[in-house]
Amino acid sequence: MPTVALFVPCYVDQLYPQVAVATLRLLERHGCRVVFPPDQTCCGQPMANAGQAADAAPLAIRFLDTFAGYDHVVAPSGSCVAMVKHQYPGLAPDHPKLEEVRSRTFELCEYLHDVLGVRRVEGRFPHVVGLHRSCHGQRELRLASGSERQVPPFDKVKTLLSSLTGIQLVEPARTDECCGFGGTFAATEEAVSCLMGRDRLDEHAKAGAEVITGVDMSCLMHLDGLARREGRPVRIRHVAEVLLGEAT
Repeated sequence: MPTVALFVPCYVDQLYPQVAVATLRLLERHGCRVVFPPDQTCCGQPMANAGQAADAAPLAIRFLDTFAGYDHVVAPSGSCVAMVKHQYPGLAPDHPKLEEVRSRTFELCEYLHDVLGVRRVEGRFPHVVGLHRSCHGQRELRLASGSERQVPPFDKVKTLLSSLTGIQLVEPARTDECCGFGGTFAATEEAVSCLMGRDRLDEHAKAGAEVITGVDMSCLMHLDGLARREGRPVRIRHVAEVLLGEAT
């Protein structure tokens, strides 16, 4: 039984704690012993993405100190995991646990699919579901092949979702286009960000999605905010909640 250190991103901790609980339950359902290191905090992505490397570096060092020594580190967030894997070498290049922690840190669906070898998730979700493929998960973690790449198609998240009883997956016209969130981009370029988000919602609506899901609650938060303000009937749920069959 692997010991998994659960990394809960700060926005999930503060705004969507049910996603962290769903991740815990899903990991335990698949045979993991899950622990929550209490010294964890933000991974530093907001500062790093804003060009403030000096402010992000202490958080990278703290993350590496906190999560060293576990079999694996798992987070319900593609963007935070991509931060650890792709930006930490530049922020803490001399840390003795850098490579150990980077190589053992996984996004939730990536961990289930690649490490535990899960191909079928027991559960029932009788709804029409649209999958939002976030940029970090798609292009930095390679959770799916990507429409711009000339490689055999694959999609780890879709493989897990499609195994649920009763689920009907539908595709937007542009399968892996950005939702427009982009962290601080949503604040500095609000108008463009909102237009991109509305385009995503329109495409999922045309496909008939009742529920939109994905691996990044940050992107889903953006889509959920737009949908709520405009009174759209679609529901937004993190993939951990869907895989548990909790979104009704």
